[in-house]
Amino acid sequence: MKFTDLADDPEDALYSPAERAAAASRSTWVSVVVNLLLTVTQIAVGILSRSQGLVADGIHSLSDLVADFVVLLASHHSKKDADEQHPYGHQRFETAASLALGALLLAVGAGMLWSAVHKINAPETVQEVHVIALWVALGALLAKEMLFRYMLSVAKRVKSGMLVANAWHARSDAASSLVVSLGIVGNLAGYPILDPIAALIVGLMVARMGWGFGWDALHDLMDRSVDEQEVEAIRRTLVETPGVSEVHDVRTRKMGDMIVVDAHIEVDASITVEEGHDIAVRARQRVLQRHRVLNLMTHVDPWRRPDLDHAEPPQP
Repeated sequence: MKFTDLADDPEDALYSPAERAAAASRSTWVSVVVNLLLTVTQIAVGILSRSQGLVADGIHSLSDLVADFVVLLASHHSKKDADEQHPYGHQRFETAASLALGALLLAVGAGMLWSAVHKINAPETVQEVHVIALWVALGALLAKEMLFRYMLSVAKRVKSGMLVANAWHARSDAASSLVVSLGIVGNLAGYPILDPIAALIVGLMVARMGWGFGWDALHDLMDRSVDEQEVEAIRRTLVETPGVSEVHDVRTRKMGDMIVVDAHIEVDASITVEEGHDIAVRARQRVLQRHRVLNLMTHVDPWRRPDLDHAEPPQP
């Protein structure tokens, strides 16, 4: 999802870092309970019903469970206040959590692929599954889709990229359960090889999503800027501040789900240093109130009216 100017939706500005962390904790604990039940049920029934696809889906749910605890850990640390060693706060714990989540998914996906390819290369080892595996797969599909919708609504409400990543992770689980269900149906219809093929597809989905999360998090840790739409919204807020004549060199970098901004503002060259400082303070306050900006560093430049640039100097 993309974040837009909070000025367009004043309610979004009401959520403090502590409130966002609390919302993340509540939704993640719901995910923990759901994934714990799914992991135990899918792996146990998958083994008993001889469905490799269902076992793979259960391992996927287990990776979700681990990911949930990674999110809880990051949420706990990211809400800490700034200190001497972390003057900008601890928001990048969320980015680090997304990177760890991506690495976890990539490793789980690779393991699934190896196991599925081994089965496909030895089709005689694939057994017919029991029909109960289909009912469990369909139940998991429903549970994961409902979990995705719940987590995404919370993520959008508090504007948390980490929760968005975790919510879409749940959606990938729903898609994997659908693939597994189709593979089990094919197995029951007399095509046993479709079950490990379903496990192979699930492995590819998990690995692809892990790569995406990890790659995005890596770029954020390298101080990637936000999109042009959000930069322009911040620039517009600065320009509309009384006393600011022009704005240039607006630079942004992500700090977790927040933004750190550097900007040059131009003020009337004839005013005092104190007046210029007061304008810069007002500009900073407006940006922090209207956008998800953690800190704004301003550089004040003198501005002269164009019609006075070539005016005759005053005579002594």
